Amino acid sequence: MIPEDYEFRIRAAWQGRISGCMLGKAVELFSMRQGTDALQSYLDDVQARPLRDYIPYDAERAPSILLKGCCQKEMNVSLADDDINYSVLALMLLEAHGTQLQTEDVARAWLKHLPVGSTFTAERAAYKTLLGQGAEWFPEGAPLGFDIRVCADNPFNDWIGAQIRADLYGWVAPGRPELAARLAEADAQLSHQGEGIYGAVVIAVMGSVLASGGTIAEAMVAARRAIPSQSACRQVMDLAESLSADADGGARIRQAHSELNVVHTVNNLGLVIWALLRHSDDFSAAIGEVVTEGLDTDCNGATVGALWGLQGKPLPPHWSAPWQGRVGLSLAGQSELDLEELVQRTLNVASAIAD
Repeated sequence: MIPEDYEFRIRAAWQGRISGCMLGKAVELFSMRQGTDALQSYLDDVQARPLRDYIPYDAERAPSILLKGCCQKEMNVSLADDDINYSVLALMLLEAHGTQLQTEDVARAWLKHLPVGSTFTAERAAYKTLLGQGAEWFPEGAPLGFDIRVCADNPFNDWIGAQIRADLYGWVAPGRPELAARLAEADAQLSHQGEGIYGAVVIAVMGSVLASGGTIAEAMVAARRAIPSQSACRQVMDLAESLSADADGGARIRQAHSELNVVHTVNNLGLVIWALLRHSDDFSAAIGEVVTEGLDTDCNGATVGALWGLQGKPLPPHWSAPWQGRVGLSLAGQSELDLEELVQRTLNVASAIAD
């Protein structure tokens, strides 16, 4: 079920993920610490609404936590970010293990390739458990020495971390949503439970359908089938769809889940679905509006950007031109990769697991 334009879709998925991530990364801490109203006020001050390009940097108005290196006219490489780290790490895991990927493989890869300082919340908690309880030689292939499910017994296991790790499992399994879901779950359950896993499954399944030439509507149907009907992720998908014609839909989703942390899976998933459905034909509007709504801006920009790119539609060149195909990382021994290398490696994995 690999479409003729599959390579185009994979390249656009990488471009969309990285561009959306960089757009949101500029204001990630600003959004989390000062809130959506402050973010939108700055965008108004610099005449950047509606947001359809990278955020301008105004030295007089910009808060100290605005990341200048991701702003308009300030970027020449995509800066290292955990969202992109996890996509590359998923690629490495699939290159090594293919469809036989297990949660223990993910744990070993974290210990060998993922700096603990590049992890947060649920991932940091799971990492600490691995270090504190894991056998000395586990990273080299020895048994772990305890039940790996303990790693996901942490206070952040329904936050967004697993959702941002799931994209690539859908990209490489076009038309195979069950496989995409299984791979995403094997990764997610190292650090997450319940809604945290469901969000990851939704993103992977939607990616699988879109990568095969399916529509966003068809991807939504498949994703709904893949998670429990009474789950909060399923309910927020329904809410987002019901608000897809509403310009204030993002604000209404945030209000409906105002009790949740800004990096929870459910509220952020709602914004992702709303932006995709509302702007399925306009990449700039899709990532621009989801970032403007705040919460976890870089994660949501990246996820929307990737899923939008999988549709097989061209991305406006002003998004990828500034970072020049240079993909920053903070993985062990890797600080930068080339976009075309990532595209080719992704195609190779998809071909290998299709056999």
